[in-house]
Amino acid sequence: MKQVSVIVAIVSFLLISCAKVPFTGRKQAKLLPESTMNSMSFTQYEEFLKENPPVNNTNQANMVKSVGRKIQQAAEKYYRAEGISKKLEGFAWEFNLVDDPTVNAWCMPGGKVVVYSGIMPIAKDENGLAVVMGHEIAHALAHHGNERMSQQLAVQAGGTAVDVMVRDKPEQTRSIFQQVYGVGATVGAILPFSRKHESEADEIGLYLMAIAGYDVNAASPFWDRMASGGGQTPPEFLSTHPSPSTRSENLKKWAPKAIEMAKKYR
Repeated sequence: MKQVSVIVAIVSFLLISCAKVPFTGRKQAKLLPESTMNSMSFTQYEEFLKENPPVNNTNQANMVKSVGRKIQQAAEKYYRAEGISKKLEGFAWEFNLVDDPTVNAWCMPGGKVVVYSGIMPIAKDENGLAVVMGHEIAHALAHHGNERMSQQLAVQAGGTAVDVMVRDKPEQTRSIFQQVYGVGATVGAILPFSRKHESEADEIGLYLMAIAGYDVNAASPFWDRMASGGGQTPPEFLSTHPSPSTRSENLKKWAPKAIEMAKKYR
């Protein structure tokens, strides 16, 4: 019976595909209110910054904030032009650099961004950093975290309604969130996004950086540097991403559309 309940939950989850991802139009299932996702995100983010004080008033820190604001403004322009600004309600944007040699960056639900100092030499300049931050912010705008949590909740809830589980088992819900985002002892070691999510974040990130005024031709070389920067073992940041060759070809394929979007929305 338990297996039947799990199967029913999964089938029900797959049938609930009423939401669409901005920029790409892909249908997705989101079973959690964004307010719930944001609340957990903001709490985790504050806890992370207590343990990892952000770097302030340096050239790199100022660059992170500047690029982040431009990507944020690009998203807001697109959403406003498309008449979907309400989808950004609840976002409380924040862009911070932390002093950590790990080659990594992430964006939690609600626009909470952290860039690690270890990725800055690979980014090289604002264009490269826009590739990084556009990609990570794209994950948040596309609600990939909610999608992943919804998948796990649908399985773990079995025959129980997800909203009942979230209400009656908040600790379990928070535990799943921590598994998804990994903010804590192993910060940044998030449950890997699927290759589908990674490719989608590449695409959306390219559109964002184009609208923000950055050079989309910087995207492919940046990912080439990322792939070679880890020596024989690629950086953790790349562990579940599409192969460098696939990514490079995709970015070149999307570049003309990104340039047209820049003209339309800038």
